[in-house]
Amino acid sequence: MTQFRPSSFQILPPIVKNLLIINGLVFFAQYIFKTSDFSFSIDDNFALHAWQSSLFKPWQLITHMFLHGDTWHIIGNMFALWMFGSVLENLWGSKRFLIFYMVCGLGAALIHLLFLSYELVPLMKEYANIFQLHMNGNEDQGNAMYAFINKNHVPFGVYAEELQSYIKAGASNDQQNAFTFKVITAWYENSLNTATIGASGAIFGVLAAFVYLFPNTYIYIYFLVPVKAKWLGILYFLFELFNAIRNSAGDNVARWAHVGGAIVGLLIVITWNKTNRKTFY
Repeated sequence: MTQFRPSSFQILPPIVKNLLIINGLVFFAQYIFKTSDFSFSIDDNFALHAWQSSLFKPWQLITHMFLHGDTWHIIGNMFALWMFGSVLENLWGSKRFLIFYMVCGLGAALIHLLFLSYELVPLMKEYANIFQLHMNGNEDQGNAMYAFINKNHVPFGVYAEELQSYIKAGASNDQQNAFTFKVITAWYENSLNTATIGASGAIFGVLAAFVYLFPNTYIYIYFLVPVKAKWLGILYFLFELFNAIRNSAGDNVARWAHVGGAIVGLLIVITWNKTNRKTFY
């Protein structure tokens, strides 16, 4: 098949419809909990955390797919789910599409955690060394902490003025080191407990499957510019891969989850296409 032409199919098949409803309801619940005095944190309990974090729970591998950061985040994901997922569900049937969607999301989460672990393990060792130096009152702790700050791009600048006031007030070296250690510890714990949310991993799997099955179908960028699915898919994947490898400071997008979801989705659809050609046209 080289091009998809909609003829007789459901505009909103059941699995896609229910996924849209569930994501919408969860997003509404997120808003309620964030704007109320509830002590229960949805993100802490259901967003995906690194398995090195004390907040990690196994069910987060699934539940994170139904949480979103803001309105545009959920709109973008749900629009893509409806646009491309509806085609796949009509083609495969509801059961197969649901399995595909969940496996892509799960695979994306595992790949994301793998690369996150690759980043966190060295960080944990560095922090453990600083912690030991600080607890022992070692004279080298100051140099070690500032080296840690520079290497890991810890945003210490916002605390520099406060530290200067400590120094001007005649704070001792131990007091200055204690302040610096406190800043580093807060940043470290925040890094370890950073939450990942969104259906993007599963959505990228859906996109990959659509591109594989309908490579010459035109997709209209901003509803105006026609681009064949294969070129758009390749460029988008390379963009995400480049940014994942680059790992720019301040980029809070889970790029490896996107890349992982696309790879898992592509592997599944290639396997299905080889073993069950009747599923495809």
